[in-house]
Amino acid sequence: MHGAGLANGSLFERAVAIRDAAWGRTATYSRKVFIPLTNLCRDECGYCVFARPPEEDGAGYLTPDEVLAIARRGEAAGCKEALFSLGERPEKRFPQARKALRRLGYETTIEYLVDMCRLVRDETGLLPHANPGRMTREELTMLRPVTASMGMMLESVSDRLHARGGAHFRCPDKVPAVRLETLRAAGRLNIPFTTGILIGIGETREERVASLEAIVEIQNEYGHIQEVIIQNFLPKPGTPMAHGRAPSLADMLETIALARVILPEDVGLQAPPNLTPGRYGRFLDAGINDWGGVSPITRDHINPEAAWPKIEELAEETRRHGMELKERLTLYPKFTAEPERWLAPEIREKCLSLAYEMPGYGLGSESGMRHGEKRSGRC
Repeated sequence: MHGAGLANGSLFERAVAIRDAAWGRTATYSRKVFIPLTNLCRDECGYCVFARPPEEDGAGYLTPDEVLAIARRGEAAGCKEALFSLGERPEKRFPQARKALRRLGYETTIEYLVDMCRLVRDETGLLPHANPGRMTREELTMLRPVTASMGMMLESVSDRLHARGGAHFRCPDKVPAVRLETLRAAGRLNIPFTTGILIGIGETREERVASLEAIVEIQNEYGHIQEVIIQNFLPKPGTPMAHGRAPSLADMLETIALARVILPEDVGLQAPPNLTPGRYGRFLDAGINDWGGVSPITRDHINPEAAWPKIEELAEETRRHGMELKERLTLYPKFTAEPERWLAPEIREKCLSLAYEMPGYGLGSESGMRHGEKRSGRC
């Protein structure tokens, strides 16, 4: 299983050696503002507190004015990315969602997302990143001109989790075949894409490896996956999995190291720092090269109990583990290296403009992340 049988010491050493050879002693992060476009969702994940029923106070859609206000706050705070998080296809389940969308002038949540990404693209200096879950080829095509990158957590390829009592029971959008097809469709369209696995939701160690290998198979065909997230489940009061057991630090470290050994070297590896407070620095010793999105102004809407570390704290913890913290854009340097392939014309110039100002992207600077160094001319 690509290193699964190694002793932990040897596994970690191998993972760190792969990371250092490909990415150097640099850990990156993206300075983001999070825009929760809607907390309505047709899925009923056993661990989720983000989704709300339509009759609950606070449930619904942000208005365009609210979206723009959040984005402008982020821009003022130095953010460069607007991450749109939202529930999946609530109009398929709730008449209230359909009515709310029609009041806004739309038939589907994805159509509304497209226009809100366009609004942020055109009215602010931020790069939109859309994370709406599973998408069809047509929906991906609609979003490509208004986003710099997109994402969708694969979570797991385990079909067992869809049985009654499982984490993904009554979750039609979390069916592994459906999620994998979204990853393939994004690859066919040359969309810089983020994915990942969620551990601790009932999957086995072998299923974690199988999930990573499924990502590798798609990446080998299309080359569009820029990073993979290893995210740990946290039990939350009021959910069906409230009394579940979160994965241990040892579980996280082993899964991170396995991922670094299994994944292609040019795929970034990320683990969120806010879900393991006080101990997240250990992830660097297991092979990650990225902390993901960290926001100075908005909370983690998916895990609202888990505050983001301050950037200064993140930098200090990174230094404690012998590495340097650097900011990146929502898309990695290798994608700005081939803009005609990876970026739609409608967003290309904005991406390149920000890349020119970002050390490590090989456009306006000779220093930085290894995958952003080899450049010729503008790109």
